[in-house]
Amino acid sequence: MPGYLGLALGEHAAEAGNVPLGITILFAGVLAAMILCLALEEKLHAKKSVIAGLFAIISLLLGAHYLELPFGPYDIGGHKVDIPVYIPAIDWGVIAIILGSSLFVDVTSRTGLFTWIAIRLTKVSGGDPLKLLVFYGLMTVVFSAVLNNVTAMIIIGSLTGVSLKKLGREDKLLGFLLVEGLLTNIGGLLTLVSSVPNIIVGNAAQISFVEFFLQLSLYVLVATIVTIALGARLFGIRRLGTEQERQQAKEQVAGFDENDGIESRFFFWFGAAMTGLFIVTIAATGAIPYVRDLGMGFVALAFAGIMLIRYKSVADKFYEAIDWDLLGFFAALFVVINVMEHAAVLELIGKGLAFLIDDPGEMASAGLLAVSALFSSVTDNIPLAAMLSKILVSTEPAVPEQHWWAVIFGANLGGNLTPIGSASTLVAVTIIHKYGIPLSFAGFVRKALPYALVHIALAIAYLVLFF
Repeated sequence: MPGYLGLALGEHAAEAGNVPLGITILFAGVLAAMILCLALEEKLHAKKSVIAGLFAIISLLLGAHYLELPFGPYDIGGHKVDIPVYIPAIDWGVIAIILGSSLFVDVTSRTGLFTWIAIRLTKVSGGDPLKLLVFYGLMTVVFSAVLNNVTAMIIIGSLTGVSLKKLGREDKLLGFLLVEGLLTNIGGLLTLVSSVPNIIVGNAAQISFVEFFLQLSLYVLVATIVTIALGARLFGIRRLGTEQERQQAKEQVAGFDENDGIESRFFFWFGAAMTGLFIVTIAATGAIPYVRDLGMGFVALAFAGIMLIRYKSVADKFYEAIDWDLLGFFAALFVVINVMEHAAVLELIGKGLAFLIDDPGEMASAGLLAVSALFSSVTDNIPLAAMLSKILVSTEPAVPEQHWWAVIFGANLGGNLTPIGSASTLVAVTIIHKYGIPLSFAGFVRKALPYALVHIALAIAYLVLFF
């Protein structure tokens, strides 16, 4: 648990049990209303940050009236420090990782590195639809693991549309884009920093980058193969049948120029080297002196700062492109969750899930995975991961390791059940609509359900066999 947040929660942990049940139910209603509003974000025409910010204001006002919030001063390093109560509630480590990683990826993409990789793979496929699906599927998983899911979907989805149109394979667009959208959430399981729920749960459970990768890499490999195979079968994506078709496709992809987006060869290779070094440094953060004390957020911000030197005179343009809505959403969300902790709401939810959380058995972990996936499919998986992390970390005696991994699996895979389950599947649907392909909410669920059920079933089997 982060320093300030741990301090704020720890001082009043004992008081949570003294909160009257009626007050706890009142705050639970506020939390449920926030989750419902996030699920209806598009219908309300409101950004996540505005919704969460409004509920943060409501939570703090109600908390100031009904609860004994830790207003300070705080004892930090033997010194009394006055800090607004909502500042210690925010997990600044998570904010730093998201901000630094987003800036780094945005600047690095200007080198043309990601587009170069994608077009090279298209050429290697020779324009064969099945090979292209395999390559794009693998690329989606890798990009989702290294970048964020939304960025990966935008890059690969856009290239998929251009490639298939040039190849005269527009009829396969729906299958490609749907499979890629689902694979972003599979790729999101590969590393600790691949998705925000991973960061939240991983930090709470003190799972290292290397441990996370080693534990889940086999699942990601199997799930990727199964997803691509199922997609090829359900959407009729097959290899080119005749030599004439193969030759024609090769001539078409030969016209793609991977060097179009490269402004400077030096900057291109510098970006490639920095990307590799970034991944290695993030992976080894816990073993590097001084850096391990500063954390992964420092690493992400430091690499972003180094890459920004290339655009030092127009760095403000990259700051404008930062997803401030996402950062504002996280900050407000952490405030809401902090207040819910003091209102004993998480304790109430924990009691409701006690039959699963307190049971150390494998079936309980499987049940927790299924429940997590179900809830994350109809609302944002970030509040879910944050709430369950707080519940698990405060449970005595300590919960089995399987429970932590169950939440990680459920929070990521639930996004494949519905188009609102994750931002990347929503982006995939947006790209599908952009190309004039009709796909309703129910249509997405109907087409994605076979994949999602297979993913969850594989995850449960993996949890039982390997943890």
